[in-house]
Amino acid sequence: MSVLTDDILATVTDIAAAETGLPTAELGPQVDLRGLAGVDSVRVLRMIARIERTYDIELEDEDVFGMSTLADVVTVVERARGVRA
Repeated sequence: MSVLTDDILATVTDIAAAETGLPTAELGPQVDLRGLAGVDSVRVLRMIARIERTYDIELEDEDVFGMSTLADVVTVVERARGVRA
């Protein structure tokens, strides 16, 4: 991973922890967010809204619904920011 990717992952992980109430240690890049206990669609949508505000981006619905891991979220954020095609 690049430094920028690592920074985005750290920020996204912190946001996910805050919105889900789970410790960051439980939120590795490949953890399936949809399979975590207590994580419902409302929490995920709040997390996405906070990520959009943090990075001043708007994520496409198909991207949001296609994400399942934090690594997926990082990829979508990078693409929305024009970092990676």
